Amino acid sequence: MIDVDLQLTVADGTRRFDLAARFATNVPFAALYGPSGAGKSLTFQAIAGLLHPSRGHVRLDGRTLFDSAKGIDVPAAERRIGYLFQNYALFPHLSVRENVAFGLTSWRKRRLSPEDAAQVDALLRSFDLTAMADSRPRTLSGGQQQRVALARALACRPQVLLLDEPFAALNPMLRSAVRQDLAAMQREWGIPVLMITHDIDDVLDLADVAFVYEAGQVAREVDLRAGTSRSLMAQKLGVPARDETPERNRLRRLLHG
Repeated sequence: MIDVDLQLTVADGTRRFDLAARFATNVPFAALYGPSGAGKSLTFQAIAGLLHPSRGHVRLDGRTLFDSAKGIDVPAAERRIGYLFQNYALFPHLSVRENVAFGLTSWRKRRLSPEDAAQVDALLRSFDLTAMADSRPRTLSGGQQQRVALARALACRPQVLLLDEPFAALNPMLRSAVRQDLAAMQREWGIPVLMITHDIDDVLDLADVAFVYEAGQVAREVDLRAGTSRSLMAQKLGVPARDETPERNRLRRLLHG
């Protein structure tokens, strides 16, 4: 179960953006869906500990990672969260193997333990990267780079995996096949996934539940398996939310033109 209730403000000169995001889920694969600039990436950064909200909490499988009221703010490195950035953020001067192992080393621990080295080798095999273990990222295709980034995110044995627009850098012709690979990876590893996307096909192909973002807030929760939705904006305002049925959704679309 991941339980998120965040409030934060970011400002740049005359621009200001307020985020008030609230959702909770225990499904295997959830999507944060909505247009660019709606606050999805800010939510991820706050969950991962890269941004510090002004109010709220982040809870993961019974662990409190952030709670403003209780003064809890677990450092990013201790949150056990795997993060796949939109541009993959691979280190160009490191080999594939070194990129995958990067999170397992530090300035105090420069060499891998036998257990960690075995974990890296297992990830290279699992993601079909063994033959290119000594290659540099610039020599890899977009799909191969994505697999390296996923392997690196999983190397630290995370409790949840955050995927920020995982297919945005890929050729459109490859996206369907890579979506299938990602779905198979999630089933094999059994790690809950939160995915940011503004591509509806990503949601339809992969997600069990989607949280729809609008202007810094989570407006709706859509259950893709049941085909229902419910308003979360109403919950935020203290009004009991009512479940949406497919028929109600059809009528709503007719009313909206």
